[in-house]
Amino acid sequence: MSFVPPGTGWPGDPATAETPVARDPADVRRLAATSGTLTELAARQSVCRACPRLVAWREEVAEVRRRAFATETYWGRPIAGWGSAEPRVLLVGLAPAAHGGNRTGRIFTGDRSGDWLFASLYRVGLAVRETSTHAGDGQELIGARMMAAVRCAPPENKPTTGERDACLPWLAREMALCAPSVRVVVALGGFAWQAMWPALREAGYVLPRPRPAFGHGVEVKVSYGETPVTLLGTYHPSQQNTFTGRVTAEMLDDVFARARELSV
Repeated sequence: MSFVPPGTGWPGDPATAETPVARDPADVRRLAATSGTLTELAARQSVCRACPRLVAWREEVAEVRRRAFATETYWGRPIAGWGSAEPRVLLVGLAPAAHGGNRTGRIFTGDRSGDWLFASLYRVGLAVRETSTHAGDGQELIGARMMAAVRCAPPENKPTTGERDACLPWLAREMALCAPSVRVVVALGGFAWQAMWPALREAGYVLPRPRPAFGHGVEVKVSYGETPVTLLGTYHPSQQNTFTGRVTAEMLDDVFARARELSV
């Protein structure tokens, strides 16, 4: 088996064998729209099979595995959003890593990007632990929820435009269900910044036109009904960015501390 079957005991698995499966983009839109709770939505996200290229890749990676993880069972399924059910802060990433989230069952978990991200979230008070190694490791987000624009690990970390669009209803519905409590949305990188705007609009946010350019530390004021919400941008804590110094621990801390400040 090249993925963990739903309902077989993986820590935090939101799905069961009866969870409906999206097999094309139309199914994604229908199942996202009819998800009444975050729990139901997460279950449906976690079994999606709408994008054939991504399904084939994530399951090939889970079967072949990296040598360092050869004895581990890989999750091999889409990564559902996770964290607070009534978040003040939303954290939006690009997609799970092939040997990170696709292995561990949780986005930004078990890879170098996650090491940087969770250490920063812990330092500013948005996470209970400074490391995130595996689903079920005791990590929790404090007043925050984490999600991805694309829920499956893509080849070369590059989803296609079609795959991004197919996944959009999952993101938009999750944002809509969270919206009553949200005060800040943080985009982790330029791709997430671009992908979250149509999702925010579909979720009911009032957004400025034209779309402001992405940048590290950029702040944009939007609204949800009468509620003001701030969008923040940060460079992605990728290995390339952290190794070259394009993003530092201090830079991440500044953005997440600002998010926490604005969320109170």
